[in-house]
Amino acid sequence: MDTNQQQILNQCLHRAEGLKTVLEKEFIALKEQNLSLFEELQSQKLEIFAFLSQADFLDPIAAYSDDQSVDNQLAEWDQVIDIIAQCKVLHRRNEILINSKLESIRNALHSIQMPDPLNSVEVYDRLGKLRPGRSGKPLSEV
Repeated sequence: MDTNQQQILNQCLHRAEGLKTVLEKEFIALKEQNLSLFEELQSQKLEIFAFLSQADFLDPIAAYSDDQSVDNQLAEWDQVIDIIAQCKVLHRRNEILINSKLESIRNALHSIQMPDPLNSVEVYDRLGKLRPGRSGKPLSEV
């Protein structure tokens, strides 16, 4: 394997591992609601994506004189692909967490903005009888 191909392969492996680390940190930032760290990680993630999407190294097998070199290179590319597959799972986990947090926020905003007519408040006096004029009013009107 020529040294340039080996360097590219090493860089891909290093960047794939870096992406995995960034995605793990991203999950922690999301759980802790640390938005500044989350935003910082986005730029790192985009930089890694830009590197990994380059077309220069998409053909992992160059012309080699022996099968051992090809087998070694394929084994190393398999490592890169395995790490990227793990990153895909981590990315989906982060997406699910983001979507669940967004849904919680939407539900909270909806409950604040729209009074629920089914959620009424009935007020009782000390004797346990309904106070006149308050029965069945929505919470927002009490």
